[in-house]
Amino acid sequence: MKRLLFIFLSGVLFMNLNVKAVEAGEQNRFEKFFLDNTLRIDYVRMGNSTEETVSLDRLYETPHWAGSTVNLVEINPPGRHLARVFDAQSGELLFLKGFDSIFGEYRTTKPASEGTRRSFQESLLIPLPRAKVRLELESRDQKGGMKKVFEVLIDPEDYRIIKKAPPADVRRLDFFISGPPHEKLDILLVADGYRKSDFEKFKADAFRFTKVILKQEPYRKLKNLINIRGVFRPSQESGISEPSYGSHRNSAVGCSFDSLDSNRYILTENNRDLRDIASASPYDALIILVNTGRYGGGGIYNLYATAVSDNRWADYVFLHEFGHSFAGLGDEYYTSSTSYQDFNPLGVEPSDPNVTALKDPASLKWKPLVSPNLAIPTPWEKEAYDRMDLAYQKVREELNDKVASRKRAKAPADELRALENEQDRLSLEHAKKVDAFLRNCRDYGKIGAFEGAGYQPKGLYRPSIDCIMFTKGSKPFCAVCREAVHNRLLWYTEKDMSVK
Repeated sequence: MKRLLFIFLSGVLFMNLNVKAVEAGEQNRFEKFFLDNTLRIDYVRMGNSTEETVSLDRLYETPHWAGSTVNLVEINPPGRHLARVFDAQSGELLFLKGFDSIFGEYRTTKPASEGTRRSFQESLLIPLPRAKVRLELESRDQKGGMKKVFEVLIDPEDYRIIKKAPPADVRRLDFFISGPPHEKLDILLVADGYRKSDFEKFKADAFRFTKVILKQEPYRKLKNLINIRGVFRPSQESGISEPSYGSHRNSAVGCSFDSLDSNRYILTENNRDLRDIASASPYDALIILVNTGRYGGGGIYNLYATAVSDNRWADYVFLHEFGHSFAGLGDEYYTSSTSYQDFNPLGVEPSDPNVTALKDPASLKWKPLVSPNLAIPTPWEKEAYDRMDLAYQKVREELNDKVASRKRAKAPADELRALENEQDRLSLEHAKKVDAFLRNCRDYGKIGAFEGAGYQPKGLYRPSIDCIMFTKGSKPFCAVCREAVHNRLLWYTEKDMSVK
C-alpha cells in the first residue's frame, strides 16, 4: 500500500513539475519575442456583403500587457475573423486570436446586400514585439472557410508609433482585484452617458454589476482568477443617443441605440475614443456600462459588450451580452426580429460553441455533455412555444413602433411614461409565462440538440431547453455555455491550456 501511494504521489509530482516546466518554457518564449507592453494596431475594415478591404490606420504603444504570457496561440477559436502574428525573420507563429466585428455583422444586413459600402474602426491588441512581425487578418466566408484579407509588416522601432498617456480626465477604479494582470482575467467596466455629477452613480452601478458577475457560475467558482476595474470619463450629456426617437447625445464613448437598424441594439463606432479611455487600465475584456433605463445591449466576441444600468432586465443583459463578447457564445433565441440576413447561413457549422447545424449528429460539438439516453436531434415542445412567443413578438413590435413614433412627435411625458410602463408590464408578464412553459417541458435541464437557435427556427440547434443565452431572466448558463465560459476564463490566466 505504501509503495502504491509513493507511486501515485510521484506521478502527481511529476505531472506538476511537467506543467511548471511547460509554463516556464512558454514564459521564456514570451520574453524572447515580446516586451511587457501592448501594441495597439488600429485599422479600418470596409465593404459590403461581397466586398471587404482593410487598411492600416495608426499604431499605439501602451505600458502594460494584460494578457497571458503563456497562452498566445488559440486552437480553433470562434469568430468571423482571425489575426495571426508571425516573426518576420523566422516565420514562426507568435500570436493567434479569433474575434468578431461590427463589419462582420453589418455585411449580413439588407443595406450591405444591396451594395452599400460602410467602414468601421477596429483595434487589435498584441504584446509589443521585440523585432519586426508580420500581421495577417483572415475573414470567414459564407461557407465557413477562411480567406486572408490583409497583411502588413510592423516594425516596433517605427517612429510613427504613438506613445501617449490616456486622456487626463479619465479616472480608474478597482472593484475586485485578485492578483497580477498576467495571471487573471482583467474585466474593465467603461462608463458612457454618465456626466461628471454622475460619478458616484457609476461607482454604485459598477459595484452592483461586479456582484452580479461574481454570483453567476462559472465566474463565482473561478473568482480568484478575475480582476474587475473601471474607467470613468465624464460625458457632456446624460444617457446615450436614440436616433429612432430623434435624440442624439454627446457621450464619452459614443454609444447609441438603433445600431445596425435594430432599435434595442447598443454599440459604439467610436473605437478610437473607447480604446484611448480604456488604455488607462490593463484589460482583457471590455464592458461598456450605459447610463439609461431603456432596455437594450450588445455583445461582439473579443470586441466589447454593452449593458444598460437601470432597466428591470439589466442584470440579465449584462451577463447575456458578456457571454457573447467574452466567450463567443451565440444567441440561442430565434423568434425575435433582427436586421440580419443569413447571419448564420443554413448548412454551415457556426463557430459559436453553443450553436450547431448538426451536420453530423454523431460528432456533435458538445457530445461529452449530452444527457444519457437523449435522442440527437432532441424533440421538444417547439410548436406550442413558437405559437406563444410569436404572438407576443407581434404585440411587442407594434408597441415599440408606437413608442418610437410618439417620442419623435414629442408626445407629453405622461403619455410616454404610460407606454413605457406598458412595455415593461408586457415584458415581465411574458417572461414569467415563458419560464413556466419551459420548466414544464419534458427534457428541461438536460443537454441535447434542440432545434431553434441563432435566429433560425429550423436547421440550427441549441444545447438545452433554456439558458440565459435563450430567454430573459435570472437563470444559469446551460452546461455547454458554462464550459465555454470556463475555458475562456482559464485562457487568460497563466495556466497552460495544452496540459490537462
